[in-house]
Amino acid sequence: MSISYKLENFEGPLDLLLHLIEKNKVSIYDIPIVTITEQYLEYVRNMEQEDLNLVSEFLVMAATLIDIKSRMLLPREEKAEEEEEDPRAELVARLLEYKYFKYVSSELRDMEVGADRILYKEPTVPKEVAQYVPPVDLDEMLDGLTLAKLQEIFRSVMKRNEDRIDPVRSRFKTIAREPISLEEKVESVLAYARLHRKFSFRSLLISQRDKLEIVVTFLAVLELMKMGKLYLTQEHLFDDIMIDSLEEGGAL
Repeated sequence: MSISYKLENFEGPLDLLLHLIEKNKVSIYDIPIVTITEQYLEYVRNMEQEDLNLVSEFLVMAATLIDIKSRMLLPREEKAEEEEEDPRAELVARLLEYKYFKYVSSELRDMEVGADRILYKEPTVPKEVAQYVPPVDLDEMLDGLTLAKLQEIFRSVMKRNEDRIDPVRSRFKTIAREPISLEEKVESVLAYARLHRKFSFRSLLISQRDKLEIVVTFLAVLELMKMGKLYLTQEHLFDDIMIDSLEEGGAL
């Protein structure tokens, strides 16, 4: 873990330079290098010599300032004056970058301090609002649609339907079932009753193949009850209905 050493309110040489620039109320783009260098060196001379790594950072910046100061004091050639780069340009860029990140870190620190006072709640959107679907804009949906495109869409749909048709099975004819006769079903239920003697109405219906046959079976049971061939009982509400055969004799 890296530790940030702080010396007299200044976290490093760039922090000290920014302080001196603000203290002297000068522009960071036009630093009076002589004045700032003198004030910086005065601060370095008064530093406590406890942390050599931290002191070395300030000494490196001091050497940089002295180098910039010396280059600015040297006479410039008239021809190269316009083309020569300002010796302070690199330092200004570093100061601007440091100032930016210092401002961002300050903003993040303030957000961290106030984060414990931020509360969130679950959205309470009414069901009607959540289920709302905006109406379809027909003008937007049909924008750019032409008869040629409609015809192309129609052909693709028809082609898709044709591809789904099995060329072999499509020739087969539908086999219609013969209608179920009530008389035949009465004989069938009666034979079932003679075989099982006592059984549930549910078990009789489960063995039927479709709804039509279930209805005819129900009618057949009613007919056999009228004829005195079957007897229905139900001990409790919603229990299975039990059917007893009243005919004598066993299975067929």
